Amino acid sequence: MIKNILTITLNPTVDKSSAVDKITPERKLRCDPPKYEPGGGGVNVSRALSRLGIQSDAFFPSGGRTGKLLEELLEKEKVSILPFELEDETRESFIVVETSTNQQYRFGMPGSAIPEEAQERIFTSIMNLSPFPDLVVISGSLPPDMEASFLRRLIKSLKEKQAKVVLDTSGEALEEAVAEGVFLLKPNIGELAKLTGAESLDNESADEAAKELITMGKAEVVVVSMGPQGAHLVTKDMNRHIPAPSVRKLSTVGAGDSMVAGMVSVLAKGGDFCEMAMMGVACGTAATMNPGTGLFKVEDVDRLYKWLLKSTVG
Repeated sequence: MIKNILTITLNPTVDKSSAVDKITPERKLRCDPPKYEPGGGGVNVSRALSRLGIQSDAFFPSGGRTGKLLEELLEKEKVSILPFELEDETRESFIVVETSTNQQYRFGMPGSAIPEEAQERIFTSIMNLSPFPDLVVISGSLPPDMEASFLRRLIKSLKEKQAKVVLDTSGEALEEAVAEGVFLLKPNIGELAKLTGAESLDNESADEAAKELITMGKAEVVVVSMGPQGAHLVTKDMNRHIPAPSVRKLSTVGAGDSMVAGMVSVLAKGGDFCEMAMMGVACGTAATMNPGTGLFKVEDVDRLYKWLLKSTVG
């Protein structure tokens, strides 16, 4: 039974979003009033879990004025936080929606490097948590100059303390983490191709590639995110496609994090893997129905999940 859930965000952000009628170079653009929201993979997972009625602790480095703002924003959303204080400023990201076309422009800043000494203290802080988490979600990018080996070492130590690890990252960090092996992996189809050395994958070959990772002991469960096509759920005994409901898309920001939160919420309640994947798709799809970084509305999730239950019967 999963009682204690921890999310880890090593490169958090405050997302600043606005909208403008048309983006034109070399002109002063009159934007809507900015909106500030917490951001970063694990941070968003904790935010989404809170909306689903699931308690989690959000661990993240926090520094400067932006770090304090991040903490305040999360506390307003009633998310339990475990900030790790740093001197350098927490990063900001900027999102602009061009309302005349509904095109979204996302500007992600790199964040500040974390000194090796501080990295060691982060590692120790996580490993000394009490009670120790039953399930740990590691999501988002690494800060500049942090070696991907840090993530692999962290996952190894978490597993040694019997924690289930859910992973959603990319690039070298993803490759290092998968080399160690995790409980649940959520790659997109391009990331899965790179992990398995394939030039490209389609629906059928994606299932085979995911099964290859499971056979190699790199994951127990793989949920391949397919965007508007939904997701593929693969375990050693199961292979199932979960379709995505058709909705009017306003933003893709936070959709992947919402999907992870949906899956974790079902695991926390003792649900099966099919229910887990369907809730993940429902939450991820619901998040695309809202502008900016607003994640999802619970009523949209409930409606989409019921649709999925009906559409996947049999």
